Amino acid sequence: QVRFVESGGGLIESGGSLTLSCEVSGVVTRLYTMSWDRQVPGKQRELVASISGESSGSSLYYADSVKGRFTIARDNAENIIYLQMTNLKPEDTAVYFCKVGFPYNTWGQGTQVTVSS
Repeated sequence: QVRFVESGGGLIESGGSLTLSCEVSGVVTRLYTMSWDRQVPGKQRELVASISGESSGSSLYYADSVKGRFTIARDNAENIIYLQMTNLKPEDTAVYFCKVGFPYNTWGQGTQVTVSS
């Protein structure tokens, strides 16, 4: 069974930085595509950033809205996925979810990020 422990969310002023962490157990994260998604109440969950499995070259993807500001990273030894977020904007306010991709397609419980203007 895949389990996630997400942390690092909180309240931050516009322009500030946060780093989210996702400790994963039950799967070896370097073998799968891992991602961070976010959701605002009343809107669809959207993909923010992803890192593919090592066999696919650990390719990175970023949504246009976060390119140049967010960085996804994977600690293979600790099985942790990070999302470093800089120059945060009020529109980044959302619940952020860690996800393991195919074949599991499973999300964590989420961590709230609130950016004040």
